Amino acid sequence: MPTRHFNRFLQVLSGNCLAGISIAWWKWNHNSHHIACNSLDFDPDLQHMPFFAVSSTLFSSIRSYFYDRKMNFDSFCRFLVSYQHYTFYPVMCFARINLFAQSIILLSSKRKVPNRGQEILGVLSFWIWYPLLVSCLPNWHERVIFVLASFSVTGIQHVQFCLNHFSSSVYLGHPKGNDWFKKQTNGTLDITCSSWMDWFHGGLQFQIEHHLFPRLPRNQLRNISPFVKELCKKHNLPYMTVSFWEANMLTIATLRAAALKAQDLAYPVPKNLVWEAVNTHG
Repeated sequence: MPTRHFNRFLQVLSGNCLAGISIAWWKWNHNSHHIACNSLDFDPDLQHMPFFAVSSTLFSSIRSYFYDRKMNFDSFCRFLVSYQHYTFYPVMCFARINLFAQSIILLSSKRKVPNRGQEILGVLSFWIWYPLLVSCLPNWHERVIFVLASFSVTGIQHVQFCLNHFSSSVYLGHPKGNDWFKKQTNGTLDITCSSWMDWFHGGLQFQIEHHLFPRLPRNQLRNISPFVKELCKKHNLPYMTVSFWEANMLTIATLRAAALKAQDLAYPVPKNLVWEAVNTHG
């Protein structure tokens, strides 16, 4: 049986050292997401302004209780959100940069971080070996292509994160003790696929099962899926599952609906010169 220290070593190795992402940040972010799944003001996985807004409720510049700041819906944000259904996939290709930044912000903040020294050394090791690896390529053209390709490949994972939640129900506030299960199933979407495609989704296709039993190993999620579906039916809880293609279409439709509302002048915000230039007619 792996010891606690060995588990910790594997976490820092796979997260900080090999991926450049602080495992402390991941736990803080992901635990908050699980506690308040799809809460617009508590779930950090829905707080992506100025790039994305899944609901027009965010246009009211609500407060993020995760980041402890106001999420301003200003003219620049409106401009980006107005075209988010077009920019979604390109931005996802570089979404890993945000994880790098959030990791560095946390580790350099005054917030209490367990084993901060280990976390910092792990992230520093990534920023030593990765640039050295890129420098081994013969010219800048190949180096740029390699970096873009590596970011784009990881972008597939970021798309999957979004597919599981962006098109599901959202709400304000935090879940109460008696509606936690409903909030989890309401805010989560499963993706149907054959068992031989499990390697591609990495367990993310059973997101409802993962949210109800977050510590269950991912190789067991398919096995419990029929029981979870039956449980949801018994207690009249939603259990939504669609194909990978349909999940993409639902996500784009959600982003497009919010984008059209962002373009609506019924949501007035001060406009900047970029907005005015792009939207000038006549």
